[in-house]
Amino acid sequence: MATVRTFEVEKSDNAQPHDEVERAVVRLVDCGNERFIQIDTYGRSTREVPGKLSQTTRLDKAAFDKFVQLGKAHF
Repeated sequence: MATVRTFEVEKSDNAQPHDEVERAVVRLVDCGNERFIQIDTYGRSTREVPGKLSQTTRLDKAAFDKFVQLGKAHF
């Protein structure tokens, strides 16, 4: 699991398509005195353990606000 509080933005000029996951879940997390947006992705059906939790990423408010701002500008 990773908690993201800040990140750098880089442009990718040679991006390749990724395989799609079977499932992604967004969780609204209250943890102590902090709130996070958590994104859990679950493995593809071709994995050794299909449907197993693959990656978890938590964004604090500042990182989420920046992410939304970047998304709006990009799309």
